[in-house]
Amino acid sequence: MSRYWSPVVSTLHPYVAGEQPRIDNLIKLNTNENPYGPSPKALAAVAAEAGDRLRLYPDPASTRLRGAIARRYGVSLNEVFVGNGSDEVLAHTFQALLKHDGPLLYPDITYSFYPVYSLLYGIEAVTIPLDDTFGIRISDYDRPCGAIILPNPNAPTGIGLPLADIEALVAARPSQPVVVDEAYIDFGGETAIPLTRNYPNLLVVHTLSKSRSLAGMRIGYAIGQRPLIDALERVKGQFQLLSARPAGRGSRYSGDRGRGLVPEHPPTGHRDARARDWRPSAARIRGPAVAVELRLRTPSRPRRCRTCRGAARPRHPGPALRQNRAYRTSCVSRSVRTRNATG
Repeated sequence: MSRYWSPVVSTLHPYVAGEQPRIDNLIKLNTNENPYGPSPKALAAVAAEAGDRLRLYPDPASTRLRGAIARRYGVSLNEVFVGNGSDEVLAHTFQALLKHDGPLLYPDITYSFYPVYSLLYGIEAVTIPLDDTFGIRISDYDRPCGAIILPNPNAPTGIGLPLADIEALVAARPSQPVVVDEAYIDFGGETAIPLTRNYPNLLVVHTLSKSRSLAGMRIGYAIGQRPLIDALERVKGQFQLLSARPAGRGSRYSGDRGRGLVPEHPPTGHRDARARDWRPSAARIRGPAVAVELRLRTPSRPRRCRTCRGAARPRHPGPALRQNRAYRTSCVSRSVRTRNATG
């Protein structure tokens, strides 16, 4: 605990992510990662997107991705929301849709991020016990509440509900939002996405991390009628999904840290590249795409000015600037004024 913390921080019990041991040939089950790699078509699409587009800001609306998801499920583009994994989508959902006068209901044995988000966003939550077979009984949720969220199939039990039970739950709560987290639906069960056409209170959340073997890409999405999606868009951060995809081996990017991320040479015509050493100082991955951060550092040995042999900056003003009365004689002043004059 620190005196610099906001009050809410001391009340949180942080989510503990699954351990990622650095051991070769280990059969690892703790994070439910798919043992099979992504589709070759997915890998080809990723490779095709990597390249010069990494330098560009992405479409903040993620229109292409949302359009592909909309076509896949036969819904409107405006009924799809995307984020950095379903965890971010769920965080926005808790903040935008699940805080009401009544309590939020979810199973007592379920995804451990739910209580974390409830505390983080100040949401009163009531957990509903599972039955003797570790299943979810829809009748147990027939009580006053502000909203409901449950996974189908449930995690970590792996026990799912039939679509008829989901529809019964949603139909019985027309005044409360109901969120169905379908991270594992492709492994057994029937998605509730078709129900969103008839029920304006239903939001269905999916991820590409499990059945599609793209956990490293961090892509999640939600489907629901427009008012629900509008609420999520109001709380999301801009540029959460980048338009390009990670570069693979053999690309023109290399580096000791974050191989495949850092350019070997400065961009052609970079104004400061001639006067300073080009040293890629950091590379990072954010979300489903690579964000490359390059910082220019000053040389370890200052270069002396060829005119006065005394300063560390080699640039000197042109004839027009030399006529300026405000121009000073020091090399550092000249270089600074030159740089300001040229933008």
